Amino acid sequence: MDIGSTIRAIRKRKNITIAQICEKTGLSQGFMSQVETNKTSPSIVTLESIAAALNVPLSYLLLKKEERMSIVRKDERKSTTSGTDQLKVEHLSSTKNMRMMLVEFPPGTSTGTVPHAHEGEEVHVVIKGTVQVTQGEDTAELSEGDSFSWNACSPHLVRNLSDDQAIVLITLYTETEHGLDYL
Repeated sequence: MDIGSTIRAIRKRKNITIAQICEKTGLSQGFMSQVETNKTSPSIVTLESIAAALNVPLSYLLLKKEERMSIVRKDERKSTTSGTDQLKVEHLSSTKNMRMMLVEFPPGTSTGTVPHAHEGEEVHVVIKGTVQVTQGEDTAELSEGDSFSWNACSPHLVRNLSDDQAIVLITLYTETEHGLDYL
């Protein structure tokens, strides 16, 4: 864990000097310098006072780099294809157990030839067009702005029955780290 570098980065971004931190926390400048260079590990109580002086939540100081905010710019999105119809999938963002994708359904295409099941839970929003969704014995037709969710362990299918392209925003949560193509 690189708490010291995080503290230094926040302090510099907020234009706060080590002396100002020390004034608010009662810590010595030498100790703060050692904290920022990761030469010493402060106690939780000390971290709480540093966090308060920086006006950030203690939990933020404890996050690992890979647990912090991740930004994917529109022109940096990873695109793949999925299923027998080779649907275009744009990967918007992800965490260890959750990922968000935009899926383009050309007219007449679907997520597969038959309903499929996999680990996880899914939440969908129809961004454009009209799709038919099926899970088990339930079927519904959804249009732009409609949303639906399901437990993905039950066989399901999304199909574009219209003559126009459909785009669906899908968020998938799994208990295990993602990596498989569940679409």
